[in-house]
Amino acid sequence: MVVQTFTLEGLSELLEAMEDLTRATNTNVLKRALTNAGAPIESAAITMAPHFTGKLEHSITTSGALSRRQKQLLKKESQVEIYIGAGALVQAITQEFGTVHNKPRPFMRPAWENNKVTSLESIVGELSVEVEKARQRAERKAARILAKMGG
Repeated sequence: MVVQTFTLEGLSELLEAMEDLTRATNTNVLKRALTNAGAPIESAAITMAPHFTGKLEHSITTSGALSRRQKQLLKKESQVEIYIGAGALVQAITQEFGTVHNKPRPFMRPAWENNKVTSLESIVGELSVEVEKARQRAERKAARILAKMGG
């Protein structure tokens, strides 16, 4: 097994800034940032997927949800997780890994390999943007509440 290490600079400062946000806002900020960072992988997978009927490429998404079967197979590792891949299609598995009769035509693994560094490096930038947007929303909300109270 190959172990890869990545360093994300600026993450500790962002985590400190996130402490000022509510738990729900933190969760939403993380989901949006991870979804945006995963977009290049999703796009590459769609491009590389075999295009027979279109069903496979249209099922490829970035989401926080898994199918019932996928949930049973995977243990949740953190509070916020984003998954990039094809829907629960047998075709996705047989194309990616092949069968006794058909050679593999991988599309998810190459999409990850070709875009992982870009996606991982963009997480800090995406988080920074989302934290700032959340902070601005909180300020606007506080100002509206204050204005209603006559302050």
